[in-house]
Amino acid sequence: MTVLPLIFTSGLASGINAYAVVLLLGLLGRFAGAESVPHALERTDVLAVAAVLFLLEAVADKIPYVDTVWDAVHTVIRPIAGAVVGVLIASNDPGSLSEVAAGAMGGTTALVTHLVKASLRMAVNTSPEPASNIVVSLLEDLSVAGLVTLAIFHPWVAASIAAVLLAVGLLLVRLAIGRVRAFRARRRERRAAKAAAEGTAEGAFAGRR
Repeated sequence: MTVLPLIFTSGLASGINAYAVVLLLGLLGRFAGAESVPHALERTDVLAVAAVLFLLEAVADKIPYVDTVWDAVHTVIRPIAGAVVGVLIASNDPGSLSEVAAGAMGGTTALVTHLVKASLRMAVNTSPEPASNIVVSLLEDLSVAGLVTLAIFHPWVAASIAAVLLAVGLLLVRLAIGRVRAFRARRRERRAAKAAAEGTAEGAFAGRR
């Protein structure tokens, strides 16, 4: 079960930024001699594709509402990436954990984390300025980099931190849902007020005629 914390942490990180996870694991395996990293992730073509996709996500994830569309598209991609990485890690250490269990853990953790991330980013988008999106996105990138690197050298510590972050994220989602509902209610009120004002103006104009 030595790969269990690495699979859990990589799954959680994949739910935030799957391309960063693949890129970081591959680089750590290729240049830092991390034996727990599957050789498939160290291939040049895999690293190149992951780097390009990571750069695309780094831009899209910092633009309000574009990040929401990006998250919607990745509702399938991130869990699959988490499952695949989990299977590869388990296959790299035969006998530690079955590949089916590893895939299920990585995919499920990535899915839950992705839903938390997407929900929180929708709440952040209710802010009128774009700076909050950029700050949150940078914090996500840094957390993924830190967790993945820590998971290679201190897997149980990283898994513990990841579990705490996931619990905090789920708590924040509950708070964020209320904020999103309030934002939508205010938007409906503004639209209704605008329509009423336009109707009043049209009535006054017709009365003068």
